[in-house]
Amino acid sequence: MSLAKIHIAKAQLGLDDETYRALLARVAGVRSAKDLNRRQVSLVIAEFQRLGWQPAPARKAGRQPKPTPDRKALTGKIEAFLAEAGRPWAYADAMALRMFKVERVEWLDSGQLQRLVAAFAYDAERHGRPT
Repeated sequence: MSLAKIHIAKAQLGLDDETYRALLARVAGVRSAKDLNRRQVSLVIAEFQRLGWQPAPARKAGRQPKPTPDRKALTGKIEAFLAEAGRPWAYADAMALRMFKVERVEWLDSGQLQRLVAAFAYDAERHGRPT
């Protein structure tokens, strides 16, 4: 992950290869990012930030589906279970895929949504969260 940040920063700052390798040598004493240890990675990222690079904030995983009126209550229950457990909507989508071979919660029919709510209730009970 950190090596990816370094390469993203290099590209966003528009550094050519020679300048990039000179920066690595100056900051960390290496000529290639693959030779960096964790401390050196932090130093290089800090140097990129000093040069004006700003890391983008992490994206939220998944998005809330837009349910039809007849499924709104069930989707609301799923949202409540996710919030209580601190999980993103992508988790519910993964559960839908695992349980029903359907990629998105919003594509489930009412019966499948009821079974998904039951699975979340079971999970909440197992972990001592309110149902």
